[in-house]
Amino acid sequence: MSDLLFVYGSLRSEFDNPHARKLRADAVLLGPATVRGSLFHVAGYSGYQKEPDGLVYGEIWQLGDPSKTLNTMDGTLVVLDNYEGTEYVRVLVDLVEPAGRSAWIYMYNGKPDSSRRILSGDVLKP
Repeated sequence: MSDLLFVYGSLRSEFDNPHARKLRADAVLLGPATVRGSLFHVAGYSGYQKEPDGLVYGEIWQLGDPSKTLNTMDGTLVVLDNYEGTEYVRVLVDLVEPAGRSAWIYMYNGKPDSSRRILSGDVLKP
């Protein structure tokens, strides 16, 4: 189990929405991070997939006590799981940077249109 969350889209610190504010209130931004995979434009949002291989740029957040966060109905991950809905599933991935650690990431649960891939790997630099 990890107490880290990798975010690549609307939860990043550059965005101002209720869920990004919840993350900022409950977690500590550790800085930029990268994972292997790809990003796609999906219905007004971005979606992560493990394939095709590439680099995805985002941020890494240190969550509070992971056992409390996972088991409390108003815990950060429970709130974010509800926000992401059934279109996304939370999975563990290995970080490329910083190396040697794993983090939760929200992976798009559908099949994205390959023509909608964000080639830069960064939603802020499409």
